[in-house]
Amino acid sequence: MITRFDETTQNILKDLEKTQREFWNISRLTAEFMYILIKEENIKNAVEVGTSNGYSGIWLGKALQETNGHLTTIEYWDKRLSIAKENFRLCGLTDVITPRQGDACEILTNLPEDFQVDFAFIDANKREYVKYFEILDPHIRKGGYIACDNVLSHEEKCRPFIDAVNANPSYENVVLPLPAGLSLARKLK
Repeated sequence: MITRFDETTQNILKDLEKTQREFWNISRLTAEFMYILIKEENIKNAVEVGTSNGYSGIWLGKALQETNGHLTTIEYWDKRLSIAKENFRLCGLTDVITPRQGDACEILTNLPEDFQVDFAFIDANKREYVKYFEILDPHIRKGGYIACDNVLSHEEKCRPFIDAVNANPSYENVVLPLPAGLSLARKLK
């Protein structure tokens, strides 16, 4: 278990873990996996679709703090994003995380053409995973990743995404048996 964070961050994460089901947060195991991946791969520019209360964003942000990277996180619901922003502030991540409120497809479609992504984490509307993938694909750099949560717990809803990424010759994909199932696709070309 990773415990290198300051006491405030550790306490916030523990509190958020108590509301995991209410806010549809990822598991701690999945969070720790992505934290280590971002650090090991020296990820600089990350995008998160589905901020919720900021649990996963804290983990991503803490890893990006160590790589001198940045996270853009998108949440549809303003009340959830308000909670996340306060959690980011308390964890000292306001300089690392840019929260965006609104429809993820619309925000992603309006990314600048030259916006490059090293790591995208998707944990939002499962039926839209394939749309997020299609919109993000031109922005994912060679060697970059797209990680999607809940691909086993919501297998039927995520199937169009899994089929699309597996059929795309530019990606290699593995589904990791983390608590809800994490698809991890790497762009090859």
